[in-house]
Amino acid sequence: MEVGRHLTEKGVRDYQLVKLAIETGDQKAYAELMDHYRDSLYFMLLKMTNNPHDADDLTIEAFGKAFKKLHQYTPDYAFSTWLFRIASNNCIDFIRKKKKSALSNSDVTSDANLNTTIVESLPSSGLDPEEKIIKKQKIKMMRAVVEKLKPHYKTLIELRYFKEYSYEEISKELDIPLGTVKAQLFRAREFLSNVIKNMPEKY
Repeated sequence: MEVGRHLTEKGVRDYQLVKLAIETGDQKAYAELMDHYRDSLYFMLLKMTNNPHDADDLTIEAFGKAFKKLHQYTPDYAFSTWLFRIASNNCIDFIRKKKKSALSNSDVTSDANLNTTIVESLPSSGLDPEEKIIKKQKIKMMRAVVEKLKPHYKTLIELRYFKEYSYEEISKELDIPLGTVKAQLFRAREFLSNVIKNMPEKY
């Protein structure tokens, strides 16, 4: 695929990183893409949600969704445009669901109201089959990507996949609600799974 002439130098750089990520599963390519856009994406989402915790969660979700669809990206437009569109659409859906949840539940709404039915069905202690795949793939191989996450998410991933803490143990260790732990780890798992899918078979 030929790189569009209309792309800026930055656009061409991103396209080369996307190609590298898809063709070789290069973790540094993923990490560089995150490094270039994590903060600006976070501040856009913070402006949309006016909530730092939601913005943090939505940032990791946006990258997870983008990495899952990376093979669909074409250099007809800049990668940043494509990424921010995914993030913006996902955020609009989140806000809509949150408002709907607030209307149907006029009491205090949890910041983990998305994926509630899914996360509540997750086992509390042992790693489930998908998490075992993540564990088997050795997160160390994805260290470059994990390092680009906000400290809170890095800690969650390390406690769950390195130390194999249960959700309850993580909740106590970090002093955050169990529902929040489950929801954030669900997002982290989706993110990691979408990176692993593009890793070469030799890993």
